[in-house]
Amino acid sequence: MHHLEAPGPARPLLDAVVVGEALIDVVSSPEGTVEYPGGSPANVAYGLGRLGVQTGLLTALGDDEHGAAIERHLHSAGVTLLPGSYSLDRTASATATLAPDGSASYDFDISWALEPVAPAYIPKVLHTGSIATFLAPGADAVKSILQQCRHECTITYDPNIRPALLGSHAEAKSIFEDLVHLTDVVKLSDEDAHWLYPRKKLEDTAKHLLGLGAGLAVITQGSQGSLLATAAAQLNVPSVKSRVADTIGAGDSYMAALILGLLTRGTDGFAPAVLEQLGRTASMAAAITVRRAGAKPPTLKELRTELQPAF
Repeated sequence: MHHLEAPGPARPLLDAVVVGEALIDVVSSPEGTVEYPGGSPANVAYGLGRLGVQTGLLTALGDDEHGAAIERHLHSAGVTLLPGSYSLDRTASATATLAPDGSASYDFDISWALEPVAPAYIPKVLHTGSIATFLAPGADAVKSILQQCRHECTITYDPNIRPALLGSHAEAKSIFEDLVHLTDVVKLSDEDAHWLYPRKKLEDTAKHLLGLGAGLAVITQGSQGSLLATAAAQLNVPSVKSRVADTIGAGDSYMAALILGLLTRGTDGFAPAVLEQLGRTASMAAAITVRRAGAKPPTLKELRTELQPAF
């Protein structure tokens, strides 16, 4: 059994811990094939590190060249790879095929297993999501971590739905909703929302998530902006116009900047002004990311520079 984090003289306390898959994105386009470290949770961890947040990632890698590449990538952003993260025979991969508009479709070669974890240290924010919350046997370990940390920190969740890797719609929806009640903030893309709740309007889906126990529901809509909803307020935040190289990692950059906002929002909770700043900051992070090929989120300096005219 491993610990989420064991603070000591050589290791700073972590503000955020991310639990979930890390893999190699093999990106195929008319220009050729390029490999990038990826996986939604790993991208969020990397994005947080780039934003100056002390971050750890608990994942499952193979002791191979791809695993080493992912670890180097994370370390370059100051992210700590937590004990127990080398547990697979080989590191997972996803082949992303780019369409002319920059959007990506994926084929996966992945297995997901996580050793039992006892949280010796509770961070300020615990984030999870994507394949790691659905794929057995590791999904049960992820749920156990959320259960152990519930009420001890802010828990954020982005399911990042990948239909090709899920069972039936009913099964996936049940797994998702079982986790929502363990979380404080849930982020969906509009594609996630329409897949999970095809008969609901986005506003109604946000209300449904709040009814399941989330304190804040966020639904991103690409160029149409994002919806942020609490029990007391519902706000639509416009997107930031940007030229698009590709959309890889945009949602994860949004998520990382949203977590940064949660860590720095002060004592005003989810007041409308706080929701607007959370949404605008996260939208700017996504806009910066789509300008660049691959999942390359902004640094804190880049984000602050872009936001300066607005704030």
